[in-house]
Parts: sequence; C-alpha cells; structure tokens
Amino acid sequence: MKSSVRSTGLLVGLLLLLGFWTGCIKEPDIYTGSDVSLTFSVDTLRFDTVFTTQGSATRLVKLFNPKDQIIRISSISFAQGSSPFFRMNVDGIAGDQFQNVEILPKDSIYLFVEVTIDPDQPSSVSPFVVHDAITLVTNGHTQQIILEAWGQNAIYIPNNSNSAGLALLSCDNMEIVWNDPRPYVIFGVLLIDSCTLRMMPGTRVHLHGGVVPNENGFYTDGLIYTLQQGRIQVEGTRDKPVIFRSDRLEPEFATLPGQWGGIRLGPGSTGHTFRHAVIHNSISGIYVDSSATVQISDSEIGWTSGSGLVSYAGDILADNVLIHNSGRNGIQIALGGMHQFQYCTIANYGNTAEALSASNIFCLDPLCSEAYVLPLNMTFVNCILTGNNQDEITMIDGTGGSPGAFQYSFSHSLVRVKDLLKMDQWPDFFDQSTNCLNYSFGQPLFRDLNEDDFHLDTLSVVEGLALPLPAVPLDLDGVFRDQVMPDIGCFEYVD
Repeated sequence: MKSSVRSTGLLVGLLLLLGFWTGCIKEPDIYTGSDVSLTFSVDTLRFDTVFTTQGSATRLVKLFNPKDQIIRISSISFAQGSSPFFRMNVDGIAGDQFQNVEILPKDSIYLFVEVTIDPDQPSSVSPFVVHDAITLVTNGHTQQIILEAWGQNAIYIPNNSNSAGLALLSCDNMEIVWNDPRPYVIFGVLLIDSCTLRMMPGTRVHLHGGVVPNENGFYTDGLIYTLQQGRIQVEGTRDKPVIFRSDRLEPEFATLPGQWGGIRLGPGSTGHTFRHAVIHNSISGIYVDSSATVQISDSEIGWTSGSGLVSYAGDILADNVLIHNSGRNGIQIALGGMHQFQYCTIANYGNTAEALSASNIFCLDPLCSEAYVLPLNMTFVNCILTGNNQDEITMIDGTGGSPGAFQYSFSHSLVRVKDLLKMDQWPDFFDQSTNCLNYSFGQPLFRDLNEDDFHLDTLSVVEGLALPLPAVPLDLDGVFRDQVMPDIGCFEYVD
C-alpha cells in the first residue's frame, strides 16, 4: 500500500513538472513590421493554350517565410474578385479569398492555380489571352502573382463529355469537310462509316486521351477509326499542314508519347491519303489493317509510345515521310502486303526496337503453332533506316523461303545491320540490294540528334547518293532536290 502511494505521488510530480516546462516554452511571435516581404518560387504563372471548358495542368507557387517569426497574411484573393477563369487552392483548401493565413518561421506553403477558359468567346478573338493576378496583403504590404492564360475556342466531336464513348460520323457515302479555323477536339472513339472525311490545309485535330477500363483490361482513349466504307483524305500543304496531336498543349506535353490511341484504317477500307500531315503523341501513328490501303506523302509521325507506322496485311505507298521517336518500331509490317517507301527517314533512337520490322506471318499463339501467312512485297528507295541498335532491320519469312512469299528490295538507301547478315538469317541481304550503305555509328549523318533535328549534317554520308526520282522533285521542306545527285532521306542538304 505504501509503495502504491509513493508511485502515485511520483507520477503527480512528473506531470506538474512537465506542465511547468510546457508553460515555459515560448511560441514564436507574429511579425508585424510593414517591411515584410514573402518570397515566391515564381512571380508569374503562365498557362499555354488551353481549350475552352477544358482545365489545364495545375500550376503552383511556393510561398516562403524568410523571417524568424510567424508571418500572418491578412488576405489572399484574386485581383478582380471572384475569377471566372482561375481557381485557387491554398494548402489544400479551395476558395476565392483567404484570411489570416499563417506561415511558420523559415517555412513555406503552396498555392495552386488552375484555369478554364470561357467557351462563349467568339472565334474572332480566338486565341485570346486572359489576365488576372493573386493579391497577397501582409501587414499592409501588398504583393502580387501575375496570372496569364491563352485560351482558344474549339469544335468538340461529338461533345466534350464523350470520354470513353463512341461517336459515328456518317454521311450516306458523301463527304464531310473539316476546314474551320478552330481546332477539332475528339473525345472518345470517332468511327467513320459510309463517309469521306476531308481535312483541308491548316486543320488541327486534337484527341482527348486517357486510360479507360474495359473487359480486357485498359486502353487509351482518343482514336480515329474508319470502318470499311469510311475514308480519310488529309489535304494539308507545306505552309499549312494538318496536325493531329493530344489536346494537352502545355510545353511539357509536346513530346510526351502515348497520350491518345492513334489513327486506325479499318479492314477493307481504301483510298486513304495523308498529304502534309503531322501526327504526334499517339500510341501508334497510323495503323493500316487487313487490306486497307493508304498513300502518305510529305508527312511526319513522331513521339509515339508504340510503332510509328503499322501495317497488318495492309498496303502502304509513302514518300517524303519522317518517322522519329517511336517507342517501338518506326515501321512495323506484319502479315505481308504491298509496301513502297521513297525518300523516307526512319530515325529510331532511344529504344531497343528496330527501325523496320517486316514479316509475312502473324502468330496466333506464343509458340506460333498456329499462324496466318500472306505474301510480302516491299521496296525502299532513297531511304534512311537507322537508330542506336546494331541491327535496325528485322525480316521474318514464315514460309522458310517459299518462292514469292517474301520479296524485298533496298536501293540507294542507308541501313544499319549486323546480325541480319548471319548465315541463318539474310546473308545475301546486300547482294539483293542496290547501292546501299551500312551505317557505322559515329559517321556524320543528322544535324543534331539531341534536338531531334533530322536534317542532314554538313558532312553527312548520304549526300549525293540517292537515285533521282522525277516524280518526287521536292523534299519534306519543299526544297528542290539535285536533279543528278540528290540526297538520301526525306531532307535534301542545304547550306
């Protein structure tokens, strides 16, 4: 019993002592001087072009207290009151105005801002700029963070709430023309059937992509798909190309691959043309499916997470095409087909896949115990097929050498191969090729790979080695090629 009383008394004493120490801890004072000045991580928040009704990426500012005392911000608000465009969040709390926000000594808080542009602005002022500011008042001292956003009207196909949905474009076998100066923004999957969709010079097509679940797992939304009676005719010019890309226009998204599904030319659809098209940020750029046919000229496919150009038993005719920064193959050909490439540059750097993968077989199971085989006929004239691998060409003949099953021709082209020449593969590759170069890493070729500039270097090894083709007198930039000794690839060298 004595022991219990003694322990209780000791506990009470400790609690009293702890309370005394706690009472002696002095909390930091609040700084009241009018010379107070917060430090901002940035003093201007700029939002690049965002489509009307679509929120941009969130921007943030870090507000830092340089003092050894607490700073109390008496008010944080938009300069114009409640902003119709911008939204604000201070340390996790959303609102238009905040009072008595405290920042501890040598500490910081975050201020987040997001923007949505008014969809009712007329096209005559699109793109237009929206200005505002966030005003912070501390001890009578005023500071501002400038807000600036460029907005733009857009035509939504079918509307801006169709994510993960299907939209059918049909016109009773007539044609629909896209020629509006405003961009077209596609939500979900656009199916083209019994209709020709013509895209005139300067048309901009942006696809709203996102991860969508289905019974097989997930897929990336944002896709143009032609059914058998559907057709796409892209009619851009060098000065006004037709552009396909993501609807995220901030600089950090410009070279980000896989933001939307791609353009798929469905089985049996024919007559597709892409002239002066620019296709960026998709999974695959153009997928030519099962007897579909397409002509591609003076076009660029870049920053895809998958292969830039895919053919599954399709037919492709391409000239003056640049394919670069692919996540997989630059060109992927499966299950045969007819393919002709002239003056094309396939620059497949930054991955382990080949610039060209070509086969006449498609396996139905991992062991390829069941497969489809169709004849392949492909020619490459005046083309560059290169990358960072020792082999940038893979060819697979599923028949083991049956006559006419795998026909290929490379003429006046630059390639990069090594293992392809082994006895169990294609040892006679160069014997069946005409005036082709096998590129060695380090030889001068492109102007600047670090800047994704695939124009030819001053001393490029492909200068003057192409076969003159009168039908393709201009390069991708519209430069006249030398009539006697043109350069290999989509670009002619100019001083």
